[in-house]
Parts: sequence; structure tokens; C-alpha cells
Amino acid sequence: MNLRRLKYFIKIVDVGSLTQAADILHIAQPALSQQLATLEGEVNQQLLIRTKRGVTPTEAGKILYIHAQAILRQCDQAQSAIDGSALALSGSVSVGLAPGTAAQQLALPLMEEVHRQYPGIVLYFNENFGTTLSELIMNGRMDMAVIYGNREIHGLRFMPLMKEELYFVCPHALSKPLKTVSLAQVAKYDLFLPRIYNIMRKVIDDAFIHEEVTYRVKCEIESQTTLNAALAAGLGCTIMPESAARAMLKASGSWMAKIDKPNIQAALSFCMSDHLPLSQPAEAVKAILLSLMASRTVDNRPLTLVG
Repeated sequence: MNLRRLKYFIKIVDVGSLTQAADILHIAQPALSQQLATLEGEVNQQLLIRTKRGVTPTEAGKILYIHAQAILRQCDQAQSAIDGSALALSGSVSVGLAPGTAAQQLALPLMEEVHRQYPGIVLYFNENFGTTLSELIMNGRMDMAVIYGNREIHGLRFMPLMKEELYFVCPHALSKPLKTVSLAQVAKYDLFLPRIYNIMRKVIDDAFIHEEVTYRVKCEIESQTTLNAALAAGLGCTIMPESAARAMLKASGSWMAKIDKPNIQAALSFCMSDHLPLSQPAEAVKAILLSLMASRTVDNRPLTLVG
């Protein structure tokens, strides 16, 4: 039996009139009569007796009326339980955040909002390079991550979030600060960059190749602590997305300049498995994270989301 027809039937019995019930339900009387006829066909019984004064339920109608009320009450209780189930979500949810990304600044707001909405969920944060985080997701050891890149990779699904411009980060010991630099100027310095399988390295390599500029990689570093120390010692420079560059200036004793010839951008994406479904707690955390990404600012500037 259709729940909507049961609601109609209850209303008809309550008011004792098809015409009045149709007005209350905001449907045409012929349509309501058709719904009643369909319901009587489903139960194979006449449910109402039509009189000049209106309608009254038959014995079968009285029985159905009692059961219909109980059925609809249980449905309402079930919906209330479902609506309230979110408050009871519990479990562990792992979130990866690439170091220095705009998303990394949302770690504390995410923690606070998850605790406010779902106190039973325990967050686990992992700050690491994108390749490590994506491997953990592919292996089912991490639920989600915000990392650079959006390439098609078997086992992963990417949701583009925003794009960040790349900046040249140089120690004060090697040069006076500049506001902008060209890629040709950057190539004059020894560079510390991640390994070639890193998406950030690929973006940088592609830019140099496109400009037909040769550059020098002094050392491949994927540790932020080591990178900061190398720059602080004046051993070389690096190239980073804007938020990552800003985050390392103090620790590395450096300045940053936008690379404007050409302008280079890195895509920041939400990453999850393309075949392993998220748990209910993880889905809840995902929704909060994406909402925060859409509403927060970085260094008092709105995030420029894509898609």
C-alpha cells in the first residue's frame, strides 16, 4: 500500500467528506476519488460508504483506519530516528593534508566543527606529501586527503578545489627580496625540489620545458624540516605554491616572489578512493571539510575555488 494513499484515507475519515478532504489536501476531488478507488482495489474491500451527509468508513475501513494510523506513526518515528542518527555517528576518520596547503590551515576549524556536530567521531590527521597520502588512500589506510594534483590515477578520484600560483622562495643570504621573478631568473639559482614522481615537480618541470629554460636541481627534498634548514643555511632556493611558501618563510629565513613569466598554477584537489566507499562518519567529515574550503579565507583573502 502507498503511504500517501493511507494519509489521504485517514484525512477523508477524519473530516467525513471527500470534498473537504480534497480542499485540505490541496488536490482535485476527482484525483482524490481515484486515489481512494486505487486503495480499495489494493485491499480488495470497500472502505467508505458515501451518503448525502458525506462518507463513513465500512467495517473494513475502520480496521484499515486504525492500522494506517499506526503505520504512519511508525514511519514518522523511523524518519525521526534516521534524522537523529547523525548525532550518534562515531568512529575514526583519517584526513590527509599536504604540508603548507590552504587546506592545512583548516585543520583546527575542521576539528572544532566535527566535534561540535559529531562528538563521537575521532579525527586522525596525517600531514605528508601527496604521493604518500594517495598511496595510503589506494591501500584503504586513509579515508581522504587534500593534495596537489588532479591527474587520472587508477584507484583514486579527484575533486578540484582551487588553484594556487607558484612562488620562488629564496634565502635573504642569497639575494635581496623581489616582488616578482621570471622563470629565467629562477633558473640562475640552485634549487631544492621534490622527486620527479611528485605532482609539484611535474608542474615545475613542464613549465621549464615549455619556456625552454635549463635549471639546476641541487638536491631532491621531500621533508619540510630539511627544506627549511637547507634554505636557512643559504644553500639554495625552492619553488612552492603560495600558501606553502608563506608558511615556510620565517623558519627558512627567506622571502618569496611570484613567478609571473610565465604564471604557473598548481591544482589543489580533494582525493578519495574511486572504489572504496566512505563510511557514514567519513561522509560527514567530507561534507564539513568541503564546506569549510568553500567558506574560509587564507591570509584574509577568499579561497578561489574551481569547478
